Amino acid sequence: MVELVLRSRRVVTEGGERAAAVAVAAGTIVAVGGYDDEFEAAVDTDLGETALLPGLVDTHVHVNEPGRTEWEGFASATRAAAAGGVTVIVDMPLNSLPPTVDVEALRIKQAAASGQTFVDVGFWGGAVPGNAAELPALHAAGVFGFKAFLADSGVPEFPPVSAAELRQAIEAVDAQFVVHAEDPEHLGELSGPAGYAAFLGSRPAEAEHAAVATAVEAARATGGRVHILHLSAASALPLIAAAQAEGLRVTAETCPHYLTLDAAHIPDGATEYKCCPPIRDAANADQLWLALADGLITCVVSDHSPCTPELKRRDTGDFAAAWGGIASVQLGLPVIWSAARARGHSLAAVAEWMARRPAELVGLHDKGRIAVGADADLVAFDPDDTFVVEPARLHHKNPVTPYAGKKLHGVVRTTWLRGQAVTGGTARGRFLSRRVA
Repeated sequence: MVELVLRSRRVVTEGGERAAAVAVAAGTIVAVGGYDDEFEAAVDTDLGETALLPGLVDTHVHVNEPGRTEWEGFASATRAAAAGGVTVIVDMPLNSLPPTVDVEALRIKQAAASGQTFVDVGFWGGAVPGNAAELPALHAAGVFGFKAFLADSGVPEFPPVSAAELRQAIEAVDAQFVVHAEDPEHLGELSGPAGYAAFLGSRPAEAEHAAVATAVEAARATGGRVHILHLSAASALPLIAAAQAEGLRVTAETCPHYLTLDAAHIPDGATEYKCCPPIRDAANADQLWLALADGLITCVVSDHSPCTPELKRRDTGDFAAAWGGIASVQLGLPVIWSAARARGHSLAAVAEWMARRPAELVGLHDKGRIAVGADADLVAFDPDDTFVVEPARLHHKNPVTPYAGKKLHGVVRTTWLRGQAVTGGTARGRFLSRRVA
């Protein structure tokens, strides 16, 4: 007997979308059969035309706990993730106190998260000036790799690295390095009160282009793995394409806000739109979509980076003073699906960008796919239903969002973690560690 069978006319597998029945035992997918196949099952649910997707894997989430838990915490962030069809998050090393730059800090963070995660959680370590010697032990403790900033991170306890320090860190450990790629030499001074146009002008595409060149050169010099985080500027895409053609281990991601929001429609004072690098224009987004479809950009992740409403400075609307970050872990799937369907992309493509490829980035080959042997992390998703984003209905701790009032296609009906529905009542998430091949 299997514990659960889920049937759908629209099961999204690695081979595309088809009618199928997915059987689950002991938290694992044990069969992907025909829609009408018979199973002896404790629960057999027919979803009809509601699609069945693999649970999404979001490798770019700032949970902020401990230390800045008033901004976000593991309970609220993972509830929001589950409500958005995300079954794995990988937490970034900064904005928590202490930042995850050594093994002791990792253990402190895991202790803070223990018993309150509603989805599975992994962790990135941090590469900062002077901690290269800490990286091998931190990697051995299970982090999936290391984040480095090439420009100011926004918090003093996580300073940026120079080009030489980035190479030194990569040489210290054979690991995935994920890089915030903005070059400080190309960033302008911004004094308030500043509107969106001034903020955008202070962080030009040239800053990303120069920093991507620095990251590519680090990969070339060391042979290491370098992943460009939250790519905003399409002008940097040829550098990434050339690096890949050269055989360098360089990849890139982007985020829902860069693909769907347009600088031309951001009002002055609407600081909920502030993020770094910034949202650019619609023509730039078109180029990002083409790169995503071609596989040059490998995945779409949230860069969920919330703060308290006060830090967003909606009272003054000052983009110079406001915290930069967009909280969207619950909304990424419908935001991307709404735009993807309008551009002719399939649900299978969305699952590729938001589930399988992020899972592959961090080596979680039993996540992000509907296949025999994979974890039964699954999402019932109605791609044709619509809803209007109401901030009060979001689960992250401070529901500030640039998507407020927007009508989106796609409603998450149920999320299963290892075959059990995530209701927000019982925290069944596990800590995930780097898998050693």
